[in-house]
Amino acid sequence: MTRTHSWPEGHWNWPIPVTHKHGVRQGDLCFVGGQVDLDPDGNVLHAGDIVAQTPVAIASLGRVLDDLGSGLSDLVKIVVYHVDDGSLDESPLIEHLAAALPGERPAICTVPVPYLAYPGMLIEIEGVAAVGEKTRVGDGAFPDGVRCGDLVWTSAISGGTKGDIVVQSEEVMERLHGILGQLDADFGDVVKFNIFYVGTGSAEDWAVAARVRARYFEEPGPAATGIPVPRLQDPEALIKMDVWAMRPAGGDRVERTYSWPEGHWDWPIHLPYKHGNLGGGMFFVGGQVSLTPTGDSIDPFDMQAQTRTSMDNIRKVLDGLGASMDDVVKVTTFYKGDGGGADLHENLSIRSSYFSDPGPATTGISLPFLAYSEAGMMIEIEVIGMIPTG
Repeated sequence: MTRTHSWPEGHWNWPIPVTHKHGVRQGDLCFVGGQVDLDPDGNVLHAGDIVAQTPVAIASLGRVLDDLGSGLSDLVKIVVYHVDDGSLDESPLIEHLAAALPGERPAICTVPVPYLAYPGMLIEIEGVAAVGEKTRVGDGAFPDGVRCGDLVWTSAISGGTKGDIVVQSEEVMERLHGILGQLDADFGDVVKFNIFYVGTGSAEDWAVAARVRARYFEEPGPAATGIPVPRLQDPEALIKMDVWAMRPAGGDRVERTYSWPEGHWDWPIHLPYKHGNLGGGMFFVGGQVSLTPTGDSIDPFDMQAQTRTSMDNIRKVLDGLGASMDDVVKVTTFYKGDGGGADLHENLSIRSSYFSDPGPATTGISLPFLAYSEAGMMIEIEVIGMIPTG
């Protein structure tokens, strides 16, 4: 399958040189990295004004997709990171997003964060588009799930207003199971599992509920990434999750291979997830970090060293799948920072160097802590890629 890259003329740029491009298309799938309201010199526009920045970010997403021979109407999933100190009502934001998109909208995940990469930046939107006929379920402003071909995306489901994180995790997993069922899939078809939970960077934040979620998957399970955030939109919600699945409608499961390199890092408790999986010409690598096989931090509090270790770990996982860094189409990075820009540049230049130019689309999100921040974790990086199926 031919791969094309996008950097529309006059599009915004980072203040430092990178190999990344704004969008990548291979076959009928398009991946667009986080789109923001910057100018070509990397300066934030409409600083501090999320109402003004939101349509600009959507328009940027649309320009990249148009450049790839697709468009906003082909979107199947968007992830919206927005700054929220606890005072933002997310309902108007959803309305602004819906107004800026065509009527047939994608699945959605909104993630409130305390800040983004640069001061004054309040929203960042990444997206996946698929060319082809789509099936949507759900009757809200955004669908609960979308199917296109063999692929299924769900919107992120938040925990309810009652119960602890264990109860909420069970409720969300049951809802996700129902959405998958409406789209002719189940948890055995999940290739990527995304978890955002309220926490402060300690193992106690997630360990008990992690076992609850894990019960829904048979081993070998999907690639997974779990990220703590200070809060979710509903002050009573403690967990928010979504999945990406792969299964032909009415057909058998897609055969997959899995990767867990010898001596690779592990969680401190046993979980069914694998570091990477490959099927149907696509691979997914869960968040890679700088840990030992027993879950201890390597190079604690050292951003540059941990970025190199995380990227090296991605390369090892890809080796186990018969893939390479040049097969990667999308990178998502969560890093410990204060929203000042310097933290992003410190890791962006290193991870960018692992890819040939033109490189994959990318999103980088600054957070006050990660899953093992108490042990000095500074960065977590996940990737998606595509290789020829023949």
